[in-house]
Amino acid sequence: MNESSINEVAEKSYIPALNTLIEMVRNSDNTFKVALSVSGVALEQLEIHAPAVIDLLHQLNDTGCCEFLAEPYSHGLSSLINEECFKEEVLRQSQKIKQLFGKAPKVFRNSSLIYSDDIGAVVASMGFKGMLTEGAKYILGWKSPHYMYHCNQAPSLKLLLRDFKLSDDISLRFSNSEWSEYPLFADKYINWIDALPQDEQIVNVFMELSALGISQPLSSNILEFLKALPGCAKAKGINFSTPTEIVSKLKSVSQLDVPYPISWVDEERDISPWLGNVLQREAFNKLYSVAERVYLCNDRRIKQDWDYLQASNNFRFMTTKNTGLPVYRGIYDSAYDAFTNYMNILGDFITRVNALYPEDMDNEELNSLLIIIRNQGEELSELHKELDRLRSKKAAGKKKGANTEIIE
Repeated sequence: MNESSINEVAEKSYIPALNTLIEMVRNSDNTFKVALSVSGVALEQLEIHAPAVIDLLHQLNDTGCCEFLAEPYSHGLSSLINEECFKEEVLRQSQKIKQLFGKAPKVFRNSSLIYSDDIGAVVASMGFKGMLTEGAKYILGWKSPHYMYHCNQAPSLKLLLRDFKLSDDISLRFSNSEWSEYPLFADKYINWIDALPQDEQIVNVFMELSALGISQPLSSNILEFLKALPGCAKAKGINFSTPTEIVSKLKSVSQLDVPYPISWVDEERDISPWLGNVLQREAFNKLYSVAERVYLCNDRRIKQDWDYLQASNNFRFMTTKNTGLPVYRGIYDSAYDAFTNYMNILGDFITRVNALYPEDMDNEELNSLLIIIRNQGEELSELHKELDRLRSKKAAGKKKGANTEIIE
């Protein structure tokens, strides 16, 4: 099923969409820019089943006009329940991005743009300069999403807010013939942006890559629409930027207060799509009840299954929300079918974990093991930093020697 579904999305969406983005960069003389956020699990699956997509990501990266963002490795919800798991996941995905594309991410995007004040503080503590989230009306009130804000607990973390209308006009409404703005052309779309008040600094258009080819079929001419955007934008003096460029250049206008988690999903823009009913919460809490034990183990299969079990879609498949739209449940027929299957798999997984670290293990013993592993991790991190510092110093010394030689 993994292979089949990934190949289908790759052929219908990822490959044509990425080819289009590469073409847009080249045809615009590198003035078009884009950012991508890809989970570690997605990268693993693409490497196995659709390596052509990885090749295109490398080509896009080589243009110098694409930024890769950090996110949880599993595309999961650990930020809502376990800070240690969350940090470990983000670090692992960042390392994967650096390994593949040569640069460590500086801006963070949580799964489904989930954000709260507390999550922002944790993200800032990890050294990220900025974070993407939803421009939810009930959070912004009279404020506009077209400015940069900052986390109220960590002013150093800048926040880029999605313009949900302009984003959804492309990702959700573009091919809808009953939409009042149908058909949408690039010049009309850019004119909407150009008509915004002049002091508004940025328009953040965030969507899933699969919107190009899956949500909006290729037959709708969605890619032709995209290709025309850079030229229309240039004519109006509108520029494209990466998230890091924006958080580095612009100043925050004020803090954003988000006491409870928000997301970009459904009308409520909250976490109810994943944790809105008793089934979802039972599965979620049961999964993270063994988080510390999984953290201790070095079994590769358990670690891999842990990533798969955390994926947010597992909980989305269990939703019983009535949104008026059909719910995608993957291979399952109903929320209860998804829950039953997940709990059976989770029960087997917990049995395997407990075989390594018994459930009746003394808390003091467990905590002491965790402390040892955390200390080892921190020590290893410091050694890596020192190694990077020495390498930079050595490179600077070589460069200085080369300059002296030329002057002589």
